[in-house]
Amino acid sequence: MKEKIQENAEYCLNCPMKPCSNKGCPLNNDIPTFIKLTKEGNIKEAYKVLLNTTVLGSICGRICPHMKQCEGSCVRGIKGKPVQIGEIESYVFDEALKNGWYKDIKKTDELEGKKVAVVGGGPAGLTCSSFLARSGAKVTIYEKYEKLGGILSHGIPDFRLDKDILNKTIEAILSFGIKVEYNKELVKDIKLEELEKNYDAVFLGFGANIPSKMNIEGEELDGVYGGNSLLEHNNHPSYKGKKVAVIGGGNVAMDCSRTIKRLGAENVYVIYRRAEKQMPAEQKEIEEAKKEGIEFLFQNNIVKILGNDKVEKIECIQTELVKKEGESREVPINIEGSNYQIDMDYVIMALGSNPEKEVVEKLGLKLNKWGYIEVDDKHRTSREKVYAGGDLAGDKGTVAWAARAGRDAAEEIKRNLM
Repeated sequence: MKEKIQENAEYCLNCPMKPCSNKGCPLNNDIPTFIKLTKEGNIKEAYKVLLNTTVLGSICGRICPHMKQCEGSCVRGIKGKPVQIGEIESYVFDEALKNGWYKDIKKTDELEGKKVAVVGGGPAGLTCSSFLARSGAKVTIYEKYEKLGGILSHGIPDFRLDKDILNKTIEAILSFGIKVEYNKELVKDIKLEELEKNYDAVFLGFGANIPSKMNIEGEELDGVYGGNSLLEHNNHPSYKGKKVAVIGGGNVAMDCSRTIKRLGAENVYVIYRRAEKQMPAEQKEIEEAKKEGIEFLFQNNIVKILGNDKVEKIECIQTELVKKEGESREVPINIEGSNYQIDMDYVIMALGSNPEKEVVEKLGLKLNKWGYIEVDDKHRTSREKVYAGGDLAGDKGTVAWAARAGRDAAEEIKRNLM
């Protein structure tokens, strides 16, 4: 493994313009510098460089959509294969976890005496907590479940993210003196007003995991599930010998389809209304799904779910891609008369997620027209002490972008409390 990482590191051109960092990486990790240090064998210093911008290197190095981010902006990729940045990043952080290098990181006293509450222990909350704690703040995370990680624990399958790596990452983050209150759900168990009263600042980063719906006929039938909920609660029906349709083209759709196939489904179909090249899922995840026997129906749209009490069939329609005036992206248009039906036992809606309406509407914070908590460019909400970021605030839906929101919020909290 070490030889492969060395070979990857030496392949990097160390570009002075850093397109991989400045254009490709949501966290703006200093990629050329940490790769140069890795190439020189100074892994600990490479870790310290990364720690300036991220605490989730072992995770992002594995699960980020690299070809849509850093590796997709790599100069090497113009005429050949890009530098395998994710592999190098995860290796550096894995070495730090294995050797306990995080124990050598010194905290500052910039926020000494300040107290911050973080609601939600997912990527945004963990990142925000780490940056604040390393600046001397006393941070307490309020977590809904019995363990931290958010989507990393409850949404991403083990075959994509080894939970031992996740647990070690969380352990390293908590080592900076962060306290955790488990089984504490906002509104139900703790009130925002109490947190505002007892802390100098509050960061909300508990995500948005209510599955989106298509609002089509039959969506209320038994056998229709939300992809996010299935992954979060891991409460699957028996798929053995069954036919399952997964609607959507993102990584949630890939995770659902691969999980369901592994649980014994006879046929799993991913139905996506655009072309394969337009799928938001990472290409490597699409290829892995294909290898595992997942069937893809591109440029097809589900229009109806049929059955008496439970799912029996689905009706689909073929689509064509049309570029409308003023639009940069081709849009799918249903082809009239191309309807057809397929026998089906379950339908999984993997179309994105929304905030939990019953919770966010009781917080007394200003919401935008989509129901997300409204924040400014500094992640400040309509209440002076309260900040928010990640899915809850409508940020881009990847782990790296959630982590970026947590880091940016931590920087603004720090600026206001110093």
